Amino acid sequence: MTLSKEITWHQALVTKQERREKLGHHSFVIWFTGLSGSGKSTLANEISRSLFDEGILNYVLDGDNIRHGLNKDLHFSEEDRKENIRRIGETSKLLVDAGVAVITAFISPYEEDRKLVRSLLEMNEFIEVFVDCSLSECENRDPKGLYEKARNGKIKDFTGVDAPYEKPLNPEIKVDTERESINQSVKKILKYLKNKNMI
Repeated sequence: MTLSKEITWHQALVTKQERREKLGHHSFVIWFTGLSGSGKSTLANEISRSLFDEGILNYVLDGDNIRHGLNKDLHFSEEDRKENIRRIGETSKLLVDAGVAVITAFISPYEEDRKLVRSLLEMNEFIEVFVDCSLSECENRDPKGLYEKARNGKIKDFTGVDAPYEKPLNPEIKVDTERESINQSVKKILKYLKNKNMI
């Protein structure tokens, strides 16, 4: 799809840098990716609480929550999954421009789609966090009963069962929720952000 020739970008008078200065912190995206049940949403919300307590304005974009509104017209085909991530990438870009730290929790199974989101942002604005957890452990947890439904044929195109998950090749951070506690993973992520002078 190409833009209409009648559409012109209108430059804002308030810049991203001015918003950051006003808020007193950097804005960026922490992109949690991993299988369903790996702990993405739990980690996203723990990081959100930690950043908020330190005075950093942030917002969590969660996969299920987004499909209640912005992306409620999308299903789980490969095409719709790609559109789901594209929209979240564009939304994240707007929030970063507003000076907000964005924390996302999406399976986002395709490397190409995650690269697309990264390309929308500037240097030091995209932190990919691979939430590593084996399929067997995620199935054992199965907090929403989705794996059971997928195995019984009630859900089709479910990641890890009959749809692929492409592990990140070079994530900024990798956490292993099968072997690390939530607290250990949170500390690892916060340490990275502090070392990079993002918080």
